[in-house]
Amino acid sequence: MKVKKLGDITFELIIDCFLKSFENYYVEVPSDKNYYKKRWEIAKVDFTLSYGMFDGENIVGFIIHAIDNRHGKKIAFNTGTGVIPEYRGKRIVQAIYDFAIPDLKMNGITQCALEVIIENHKAIKSYQRVGFEICKTYNCFSGAIPLSTNEEIELQRVGYNDFDWEKLPNQDLYSWDFNSKVIKNGDYEYYQLIRKGIVESYFVINPNNKYLAQFDVLEKNEGCWHRLFKGIKSISNTIRIINIDTRLTHKIDFVHSIGLSNTVNQYEMNMNI
Repeated sequence: MKVKKLGDITFELIIDCFLKSFENYYVEVPSDKNYYKKRWEIAKVDFTLSYGMFDGENIVGFIIHAIDNRHGKKIAFNTGTGVIPEYRGKRIVQAIYDFAIPDLKMNGITQCALEVIIENHKAIKSYQRVGFEICKTYNCFSGAIPLSTNEEIELQRVGYNDFDWEKLPNQDLYSWDFNSKVIKNGDYEYYQLIRKGIVESYFVINPNNKYLAQFDVLEKNEGCWHRLFKGIKSISNTIRIINIDTRLTHKIDFVHSIGLSNTVNQYEMNMNI
């Protein structure tokens, strides 16, 4: 078996290995190949800095990297790692990283990062052997918004550039896929709630897959979270909230209070190289 870069490998071969690797996973993953083509493009995946383990001409394991400059670092974010079932237990992920890390360094990468489901203990141990450390914990939620309030709200749809992203709160705590640089290129809609002539809160949502990418209160007043979620509900009754940093207790407490289901929890892990 041999590790090779994926730059010259067809999307069809990569995605077939990806989907096979994620059969019977902790959560059901989408099976639409076009979904991944678009998602990886938005996330800034670079296949020339992504890697696969090959048995002859067949891909049996992979690490797919998105590349971006964040916080003064050039980061390789592992947006997908997998090994097909019959090749597991052979430390393929570690072998791929042994090949990848020197190549990433040579291409100016200074940090590697990834997300992993907390219950996936084997994967976490594998990443820790490589040198990754846990740096963040995320909660994920989904369900119908049961909130009911008769209070009138003023909801305004705006564009991406209408937000002053540098002044929006907690931007450093959003995960890779919901960072402002990534959602800019996605199918997202942008809204703000106005109260007494002032922007009280905002949210960013994909009305097709129901992902609530970002949301927060800008002016803390009585009932502000209820008004925010009434605005969200007016766009989509059912939502999916991926990766709320557990340090944002005010967010998590409110989401719990309205009865959304905590579907899965994840760690973010990183490694300086």
